[in-house]
Amino acid sequence: MLIGVIVWGHAIAALLFGALAFWTVRRGAADTALPRGWLALALALTALWTLSVAGIGDAQAVSHLFAGARTLGWLMLLIVLQRRAGSDDAGLGRILAYAAVAAVDIAQLVLDLAAATMPGSQAAAMIGAVSTVLGALAALGALLLLHGLFPVAASAATRMVLVAAGAFWLIDVNLCIAAYLVGQAPAELIAARGVALAAMALLVALALSRPGTGGVQLSRTATFHTLSVLGLMAYFAVTIMATSLIAALGGDHARIGQTAFVFGSTVAVLTAASSGWLRAWVKVKLVKHLFTHRYDYRSEWTRFTETLGEPKGGAPLDERLVKAVADLTDSPAGLLLVAEGDGLAVGASWRWEGDALGTAADSMTLAEHLRVTGRILELDPLRERLDGADGAAVPAAMLAHGEAWVVVPLPHLGRMAGAILLARPLLARALDWEDFDLLRIAGRQVASYLAEERAQSALAEARRFEEFNRRFAFILHDVKNIVSQLSLVARNAVRHADNPDFRADMVATLNESATRMNDLLARLSEREPARGEALRPVALSSVAAGSVARFRTRGAVVVEGPATLHASADPARLQQVIDHLVHNALDAGGSDPVRIVLGDAGDRVWVEVIDTGIGMTRQFIRDELFRPFVSSKPSGFGIGAFEARQLAVAMGGHIAVDSQPGRGARFRVTLAAARPMLEQAA
Repeated sequence: MLIGVIVWGHAIAALLFGALAFWTVRRGAADTALPRGWLALALALTALWTLSVAGIGDAQAVSHLFAGARTLGWLMLLIVLQRRAGSDDAGLGRILAYAAVAAVDIAQLVLDLAAATMPGSQAAAMIGAVSTVLGALAALGALLLLHGLFPVAASAATRMVLVAAGAFWLIDVNLCIAAYLVGQAPAELIAARGVALAAMALLVALALSRPGTGGVQLSRTATFHTLSVLGLMAYFAVTIMATSLIAALGGDHARIGQTAFVFGSTVAVLTAASSGWLRAWVKVKLVKHLFTHRYDYRSEWTRFTETLGEPKGGAPLDERLVKAVADLTDSPAGLLLVAEGDGLAVGASWRWEGDALGTAADSMTLAEHLRVTGRILELDPLRERLDGADGAAVPAAMLAHGEAWVVVPLPHLGRMAGAILLARPLLARALDWEDFDLLRIAGRQVASYLAEERAQSALAEARRFEEFNRRFAFILHDVKNIVSQLSLVARNAVRHADNPDFRADMVATLNESATRMNDLLARLSEREPARGEALRPVALSSVAAGSVARFRTRGAVVVEGPATLHASADPARLQQVIDHLVHNALDAGGSDPVRIVLGDAGDRVWVEVIDTGIGMTRQFIRDELFRPFVSSKPSGFGIGAFEARQLAVAMGGHIAVDSQPGRGARFRVTLAAARPMLEQAA
């Protein structure tokens, strides 16, 4: 199986490099900074070398010949790129460096050919060892030259081609070291080399297919994952070489030595990988040396907004604001300071311990300084010298807190919404211009979220007051009705106090009024708008009878129509609607009793309240009847009709009005018909 991997890996790599060489000759690279001829030559020599390894093996003289020619081809490509980059300031020294590497490569090639003429002899073994050392030196020298050329490469595509060349020589170094230690290159490493070469061919193809100015941008995530995979491959390569060396030198105790090495190295790697400080250090070094900017702004802003937009079941918004800013700089904790009067107060904390604000006077000084300057305060330099304006503005308790690191102001529309105090990250470092820019933008965004949240809270409070006022207006109308009913009872008590029937009726009216007043107080004390009951079949005759009983002391009210009609309604709301209409009908006067007429038409039922009072004009009905706080009565509030229509609409119905001045009015409440439940029918 291992031989198959070696053959197929190198064969596929040979096919890919050969196709790349042919494509480069026929069409040229998209990047004009790459020399087409020399690149095609290097690719063709690489294809011949990998083909020879796949066909006759890695130890044959022909394979060594093509390996040396491949190195010379890539060196020539480096020389041409060096000249095109215009970085030939070293002049003779740089030429000598290239010449030295080429001389070592040629010397290795000569020794390999000499060793091939005397197979199996002791001299051949000695020559092979020297050739192996020279191969490692040539590969290391080529890597040093490539390292000097990489920063001045003209394009991203050129840099990707150089990465592929560097991978060739890095693999050569590892194989030469392994071959020198154990006598020959392990087959496992040769198999892995074939797979790696095929991957390098794909990388070169990607580079050649993209314009040089646009380049190929690898994301930080892809880069970190790729380096992690390469690190694992290097670890396994070192493990294979070390265990092979232990097997060759350990004798009877080789198995124990191999087990101890594998166990110890694995524990060491896992310990290092679990170290937060080491991970932070590696991340900083990789970002510093591999990328132009410290931050991947797209991913940072995506993470920032996702943290702020967590669902309501997560942490409170103030805590999420602190965490979102802290994640930008890998800070392990943070503290939100919100504006309170002329100073600052602790609003929320995320993993923060201890006091860092000091007295009220200290917070006022800090708030004023942040408002005037808008500067991000880095605390470590201020601890060393306190004579500046920044040092004088920062509270002593904040400077004394060992983990306090940076103060980020939160400006919003010319006002200071607060500030965020960040804790020192695991890998302490000084802030640079990118940190300041990112924290400044994040601070403005957080301030807008904070201001919006405060505005939403104020709006919700205003809505609660509005709901209270609306409910109070409706209840005040009902209170007026109850007061008028009690006033009527009080006036009649003077004349009919001796009548037992009147006294019984008065007691019933007082009890009913007290009950209604308690209900009104309960409605007024509700924190949320009343939702009412679910709609269900309601007997219209029962609702009409309730209104008749409630207004029996005000005047005559009669009910007409079938008693079997049912509407889909909320009983309490429907009773309130009919009571409003009957009360208004009684107030309108008229010589005839107020009539409550029940009827139906198809899938709809209706209740009509008819009076023969003063009536209303069409203009009044259209423009003013259902408007709140508009009334034709001197003592009216203009709420009854408005509330009645609101309640009817909430139950899926509507109210129609027909009236003429001097001829009374007819109010029709239309609702959906419903079938009575078995208990109601019985």
